[in-house]
This record gives sequence, structure tokens and C-alpha cells, in this order.
Amino acid sequence: MASKMGEWAFIVGIVVAVVVSLFNVSDTMAGWLVLLLVVLGLVVGLLNVTEKETTPFLVAAAALLITGTTGSSLAIIPMIGGYLQNIVQNIAVFVTPAAIVVALKAIQALAKD
Repeated sequence: MASKMGEWAFIVGIVVAVVVSLFNVSDTMAGWLVLLLVVLGLVVGLLNVTEKETTPFLVAAAALLITGTTGSSLAIIPMIGGYLQNIVQNIAVFVTPAAIVVALKAIQALAKD
């Protein structure tokens, strides 16, 4: 049951990150949506990433977070650049808490040994 919840949290997180990027939302609504992405990211980090998947997940998350912070170059693409930039940034907001949780779990596992 927990793994299904983690899978659904991942799917919902990606969908919310993409859909929110396509529409203008108020500042209040944007704050709530960011909170939703953070909570979903925490759920994914806690329930969805196994010890075997830790390294690949953290490498992928690091690449995504680097892209998310430097994604402003996407804005120069005519018509869709701003949307692409927002999508990458929102996915980075979603992945950041998951990466923090997975990294802390990895550190804990190393400390046990």
C-alpha cells in the first residue's frame, strides 16, 4: 500500500508541476501549490526510493536541480520557453524535498556501518 501511495505521489507531483506551469495563478494559490509539491516530494522520498535506487535517484535529482536553477536560458526559446522554464523549476521544487530525504537516509545508512 505504501509503495502505491509513493507511486501516486510521484505521478501527481509531476502532473501538478506541469499543469501549474501552464497557467497564471495568484500568489496565494502559488504558495499552496508549492507547499503541495513539497509535501508530495517528501512522500516520494520517504516511500518511493529504495536503498538500491538511492545513488541513481540522487544523481538524477542533482542533474534536475542544476537544470532547474540554471533553466533561465530556456526562456529565450520563442513562445514556449517561459513555459519550459516554469516546468523545470516546478519539477525541481518537487524533487528537492525527495532528494533531501533520500540523502539523509543514505547518510544514516552509512553512519550505521
